[in-house]
Amino acid sequence: MHKIKTFNQISPRGLDRFSKQSYEIGAEVGAGDAILLRSHKLDADTLSPQLKAVARAGAGTNNVPVDACTDLGVVVFNTPGANANAVKELVLCGLLLASRGIVPGIGFASSQTDVTDYNKLSKLMEQEKKQFKGSEIAGKTLGVIGLGAIGSLVAEMAIGLDMKVLGYDPALSVEAAWRLPSQVKRIENISSLAASADFISLHLPVLDTTRNLINKDIFAAMRSGTCLLNFARDEIVDSQALLAALEAGKLRMYVSDFPRPELMAREDVISMPHIGASTREAEENCAIMAADQLMDFLESGNTKNSVNFPNLYLERAVDAEVGTRLAICNKNVPTMLGQILSVLADQNINVVDMLNKSRDDIAYNLIDLECAPSDAAVAAIAEIENVIKVTLL
Repeated sequence: MHKIKTFNQISPRGLDRFSKQSYEIGAEVGAGDAILLRSHKLDADTLSPQLKAVARAGAGTNNVPVDACTDLGVVVFNTPGANANAVKELVLCGLLLASRGIVPGIGFASSQTDVTDYNKLSKLMEQEKKQFKGSEIAGKTLGVIGLGAIGSLVAEMAIGLDMKVLGYDPALSVEAAWRLPSQVKRIENISSLAASADFISLHLPVLDTTRNLINKDIFAAMRSGTCLLNFARDEIVDSQALLAALEAGKLRMYVSDFPRPELMAREDVISMPHIGASTREAEENCAIMAADQLMDFLESGNTKNSVNFPNLYLERAVDAEVGTRLAICNKNVPTMLGQILSVLADQNINVVDMLNKSRDDIAYNLIDLECAPSDAAVAAIAEIENVIKVTLL
């Protein structure tokens, strides 16, 4: 039976995917085969030797010690795209809040508690509404930086609202390119996009290459009166450059899902408490995807949506039995596959099918065998230098 420890409140729709006959799952489960979490900060020193996988029910994995997991042969999964619609809808909300005097208008109307006469209140609203006049987003230009699962949906939504859309993503995958509406104009550098957009929406992960990506040079390239929306990650925007752009009036509005102390109470900043994926539907979708990925890995060794291992999928043969597949993680150095296959040959075990891929310093192998290997064969493979983890499935 597989044991999965949970952190945070995981949607029951995800937990119900696990068979009670094959899985023990819950917050009270001790060190087990896998961990399923949302925002819980996982410390590297809590990773147990028997741990095989960590699944993050969400897109970001900054709360998971990915490098430490890789060193131990632990696969880390995320759930890209599962919360994309929720974030897309909040981006739309941000666009409207930045364009119209909605927030100050609500604040003004709600503050008139001392006016008890309906006619007097109506007259007051008509007199004062001019100070909350805004502009429409139709016909404006939206620059989308990052064209993955969320960015492509934001681009498609904006086109449906009669906006012009510019897109920038130097790491655009073939799959993401197919999702992208043809009306999106690809831009080759961020400065050019910043110089042409009325609104800019960020949809990037935090990497060494994206940290403080929106810096003083990018702000300098922007049109005066640009609105920046950040529903991606706080670290993508240089905080000092952001404040300087707001103070200089270069940036008309900053709408963010990540409040900062120095920006509180500013009229040109709208902050939200990291609610981009906080919908019932998004939490359910993330939990379901994370659960399915964990089961596929623990039962078959497949690594779809792994953030630290190569993505491998090998269909089991129709007549394959449990205990005839090896999942082997090793350092990405020469002769490893040959040594592994040599052990199997010495044990007179025939290989039926296999996949082998590498990612950075890690290689991963799925090997289907004609019959179940002996304990001695599995132990011999595990003892090969640079083999990190061997699992019989």
